[in-house]
Amino acid sequence: MLLHTEVVMKSHPHPERPDRLRTIAASLATAGIFPGKCYPIPAREITREELQMVHSEENIEAVDNTKRMHASYFTPDTYANEHSACAARLAAGLCADLASAIYSGRVKNGFALVRPPGHHAGVKQAMGFCLHNNAAIAASAAQAAGAKKVLIVDWDVHHGNGTQEIFERSKSVLYISLHRHEGGRFYPGTGAADEVGSMGAEGYCVNIPWSRGGVSDNDYIFAFEQVVLPIALDFNPDLTIISAGFDAARGDPLGCCDVTPAGYASMTQMLSALSGGKLLVILEGGYNLRSISSSATAVIKVLLGESPTIDIENTVPSKAGLRSVLDVLKIQMNFWPTLEANFTKLHSEWGSYAFQDTREQSKKRRRTGLPIWWRWGRKRLLYRILSKQLRTKSSCNFSC
Repeated sequence: MLLHTEVVMKSHPHPERPDRLRTIAASLATAGIFPGKCYPIPAREITREELQMVHSEENIEAVDNTKRMHASYFTPDTYANEHSACAARLAAGLCADLASAIYSGRVKNGFALVRPPGHHAGVKQAMGFCLHNNAAIAASAAQAAGAKKVLIVDWDVHHGNGTQEIFERSKSVLYISLHRHEGGRFYPGTGAADEVGSMGAEGYCVNIPWSRGGVSDNDYIFAFEQVVLPIALDFNPDLTIISAGFDAARGDPLGCCDVTPAGYASMTQMLSALSGGKLLVILEGGYNLRSISSSATAVIKVLLGESPTIDIENTVPSKAGLRSVLDVLKIQMNFWPTLEANFTKLHSEWGSYAFQDTREQSKKRRRTGLPIWWRWGRKRLLYRILSKQLRTKSSCNFSC
């Protein structure tokens, strides 16, 4: 997985690079977690038959063909080299085996330290740095091992359009995503609150779309308390999977949000109460090496039984965050009646607070306009622009 790297030399290193794994591994070693408190599971490549449970032949063949090319691209920002197909199959195989081991009770929980990430990879296409969908493959493996219901919570700052596509007609896999959306202007543009599933599976896709950047611990924890946990408890999954992108972390150049390691640890602890503690965390995005290593370490400490340091009592969300949660509740309570009480209570207590400045903010947005780099929408372009700005300012698979 460290050999999966962009071959073409460019002015800036690709944000999804091998150092992401190296930095997390170094942080775990410094904390005495691994080696020490966790052990690795054997690595294997996913089989073609297992991939076919999630992906079409088009995706499988496209990824496999890259092993015969020194350098190739699926999209302008999704690269491959001759090692990438093997890396993607190893990542998927590790996630599948760890999901099976956790569901069967052979291990308590686990963290899949893998790359390339997966949640943008859909039935047919590789995109958004992702080749095969690791979380979807893990869910499929758990179901093959006997799990009737699997919950996937995706807190990557980008919507997991691939995971949603794969399970949008399934009532056995509940997909909940919290992500920047901004009316579809933030990559990949999907994940609006009214995308709820289809063909009889309405309500089994839950999107919590943030309307702006800068979202912090309070908004995420508030959304967990009001939306994620009530629905998850109703669903009562046999296994919980976290698509753990750390690009909503403070300092990330692509996410531009403000979630702290303690915030990620708190969300992990809340989810560990589900499924009898059977919890699989899979690495997705996250491109600030300091943020990704400290956040991943904080999450693994929770898997090992430590309590997060953040106080989640009386969490007060931002106005934009509260509006997003109210919008989601209004839609999802049609499918999850338990949410109606939350919506009524929040709207009566916080309604005026949430919406009193909506008109003024709308006028401000019309005056300022939308930055052109959001309209272009590619993660890579955003990364380049932000990196250039920062330079200008500075010069001016293991189980627990």
